[in-house]
Amino acid sequence: MIETTRPQPMTIGGREFVWGGRTYVMGIVNVTPDSFSGDGVAYDVGAAVDQAVGMSRDGADIIDVGGESTRPGFEPISIEEEIRRTVPVIEKLVRKVDIPLSIDTCKAEVARLALAAVICATTPATIICNPPPAEDVEMYRSHPSFSVAG
Repeated sequence: MIETTRPQPMTIGGREFVWGGRTYVMGIVNVTPDSFSGDGVAYDVGAAVDQAVGMSRDGADIIDVGGESTRPGFEPISIEEEIRRTVPVIEKLVRKVDIPLSIDTCKAEVARLALAAVICATTPATIICNPPPAEDVEMYRSHPSFSVAG
């Protein structure tokens, strides 16, 4: 028999995730005009927030917000464009859901502003960044509202 080791439990946003204990659900909100999922939220902040709130209500454990497509043949976008697409969604979501939020980005400035949106919220929230911007990992590890995955 092959022996496997389960990862240690992880607390994210005040919630304990015990890997292997059950299946966790991540709701994906793609704020892109060319999303592979065809969810139709494109640049509509209200539609993206409504979609995420519905996912939370339906049992999602984490909401992931992404603003840059990575489908085959995608065109990279600027930092400014990714911020324009994602940060307003996160700013509204931190006040509407009580589950951890994740920003799907590889750009440090996008992650910084997503974290700032959470820190400025009046309600407790968490932002997860995977992959973490390499130059900021230690700064993020020290903040209680940020979990580094990956």
